[in-house]
Amino acid sequence: MATISSSAPAPTDASSTDQKRRVWTPGIFSRPFFEDKSRAFWTLQGVGWGGYLLLRSVSSVSNGAPMSALIPGIIESIVGYCITLLLSTLYGYYRRLPRISAILLTVVTLAGATFLAAVLNGFSYSIMKDNPGLNLGLVFGQLFLNFTVLAGWSALYFGINFYLIVEQQADQLLVLGNQASTAQLAMLRYQLNPHFLFNTLNSISTLVLLKETERANAMLSRLADFLRFTLIYEPTANVTVAQEVHTLKLYLEIEKMRFEKRLRPVFEIDPRAERARLPSLLLQPLVENAIKYAVTPSEEGAEIAVSARLVGERVRIAVSDTGPGLIENKLGPSLSTGVGLANIRDRLAQAYGPDHRFDARSTPGGGFAVEIEIPYQLEDPNREAA
Repeated sequence: MATISSSAPAPTDASSTDQKRRVWTPGIFSRPFFEDKSRAFWTLQGVGWGGYLLLRSVSSVSNGAPMSALIPGIIESIVGYCITLLLSTLYGYYRRLPRISAILLTVVTLAGATFLAAVLNGFSYSIMKDNPGLNLGLVFGQLFLNFTVLAGWSALYFGINFYLIVEQQADQLLVLGNQASTAQLAMLRYQLNPHFLFNTLNSISTLVLLKETERANAMLSRLADFLRFTLIYEPTANVTVAQEVHTLKLYLEIEKMRFEKRLRPVFEIDPRAERARLPSLLLQPLVENAIKYAVTPSEEGAEIAVSARLVGERVRIAVSDTGPGLIENKLGPSLSTGVGLANIRDRLAQAYGPDHRFDARSTPGGGFAVEIEIPYQLEDPNREAA
């Protein structure tokens, strides 16, 4: 027995883009917090410097300092808040410059901001001690603390922006991947129409040449019904098994105009599986192959059976015929068509990934059978019928 099968077991100014991001975990680093960059910056700025003031105040009170000792901490927080606002503006501008220039300017700016904060804080301390003026001792004493605070703020600023840049790029890759997948699905779906239309229009042309105008008009009318039904759905939409079967019946009505009694279709559809969804026009190439390799070469024709049943949480669909099946050492139906079974394998892989099974084989009593097993899905969250 020849068998062909493929199976699989079951603080920031950075901008954000795609709001339909994959599932996120709530928290300060979740994307919805950073969707509004202005709100996120002012929230972090206020919480950060408010926390710094609270820490300084608790430290002073716990060491037995009088309440008047809280004033320098308040002044430091206000000075730091204002200076970091200036830093955020300058850092945002530096990020658009070449990397080396941006790094050098960032270091120089941080050093200047540290010295400015030390001068302002030293001057405020001298006023508090009733000794107005610029005391260099107080200034140098403030340098280390101010550098630590401003350097930490700068590191947090660039860290969050780097994180958002990485997330933005990941979003863009995700969107591009989805677009590529959608485009490939649409391409595979559109491959079917020219292939089918060529055969049908060729048959209509033959009937016209034979002056069988009534049969040609009937076939043309059924072709219009078939195309109208199939065009209802988007190329990447999923349809129910019942809709897919209805499409197959429209297609077979057209083919029966050509083969008459030689084409004998049989449908066995489990009512429980009728609502299950699958890619539109997935089964047509199977029926088309059966007609081409089982019905056409035989004077007696062949029977084409289409079945669908529910097996647990899976839908099992089979298309079989009573033709010659695979011929040993020769190309069989699953290998000889350019848009047949290969198209179906690709569409199943795009739609379900590894969560599907596809088997193509000759049957013991003669003929060829294809069996597909896919997850039982009642809804199509990504692509609905138009």
